[in-house]
Amino acid sequence: MNTLPDPAPGFDQPIAVLKHCHDRIRKQLATLDKLCAHLPEHGADVQAQQAAAAVIKYFDHAAQLHHDDEEHDLIPMLQTTAAGADADLLAQLVPLILSEHDQMSALWQNLHEQLRAIADGSAAALRESEVRRFGALYAGHMEREESQIAPMAKRLFSSAQMAALGDAMQMRRGIGAPVSAGQAVAGLRKDYGQATLSEHDVAADPIAQFTAWFEQALKAEVNEPNAMSVATVDASGRPTSRIVLIKQFDARGFTWYTNYDSQKGCQLAANPFAALLFFWPELERQIRIEGRVERTADAESDTYFHSRPLKSRLAAIASAQSKPIASRAALEHNYDVVAQQVGEEPPRPANWGGFRLVPERLEFWQGRRSRFHDRIVYIRQPDGSWARERLQP
Repeated sequence: MNTLPDPAPGFDQPIAVLKHCHDRIRKQLATLDKLCAHLPEHGADVQAQQAAAAVIKYFDHAAQLHHDDEEHDLIPMLQTTAAGADADLLAQLVPLILSEHDQMSALWQNLHEQLRAIADGSAAALRESEVRRFGALYAGHMEREESQIAPMAKRLFSSAQMAALGDAMQMRRGIGAPVSAGQAVAGLRKDYGQATLSEHDVAADPIAQFTAWFEQALKAEVNEPNAMSVATVDASGRPTSRIVLIKQFDARGFTWYTNYDSQKGCQLAANPFAALLFFWPELERQIRIEGRVERTADAESDTYFHSRPLKSRLAAIASAQSKPIASRAALEHNYDVVAQQVGEEPPRPANWGGFRLVPERLEFWQGRRSRFHDRIVYIRQPDGSWARERLQP
């Protein structure tokens, strides 16, 4: 008996590939049904964790590619080609198909959060009613496409159109004819779906909300959660940006340290406003912060400067930040001279210290599926209070 799985069709048969995707979706839906029966008796054991992880992997990636195939290639090609009764049928089916994609994405968002907890062993609950709704919606959706959309495509598409559809599907998956990075960048797309953000759940104070998210970034071991982009504007109105590390945040604002004679220092002297950006891809989150910038008190700058490792303090003295220098050797020579001159306890140079951005606007962004992101913004009012509202993605 042949126990090997049926081979997947090639992209020279794009409609067969789409049908094969449906078959894989049916297998994942069957796994969800089995998980519902398994969890009450066995909990989130190794078998359940592996099953949950597999379902997440499929619906986070492959299923979304399948939807994109339909929305960006198959359906537009049919709409361009169909006429008469075929066009009339498409006019009825397409809004329903697209609506079902949105509904399935919303249902998957809820299931995703439950399955993630099962996959990491922290919970063993999977709401059966949502699994059944998800499965029933997908079942009806796939039957409609297989009985009406696929036969129409096979009947109407020329061999050239089939080849174009297959090529587009391959490119979406990063296979097929090589393209330059400049061309490929348009196809780079990652759908988000880890969490949601509601104006009813966030803190009333944006600093408290930032603190909560920052602590979650630390717990999630985000790569350098303290790294932020600082954007400034020069005297002629031209913006520049760079990555720096935040060193303190509290009710007063967001603080970092630098050379006051650097490019950003000079620009802030001319125009004391800046924008900060934190991006934590591991959590699918970003935070934008805008406001007026002021220097920290000398005592604060002294305290932080003397808390730094000795070599960092010597480097801050030796480097005329942002100014040209002939070579790396010349830079290292300057460091050696400073190290010999100032000893083990170098004083903080007068042109080095802290900047604090006093926030006037903070926006919290949570990635969501199909680029329908959550955005909650806080704006400081004249009396110092904060107004909060949702922005459209």
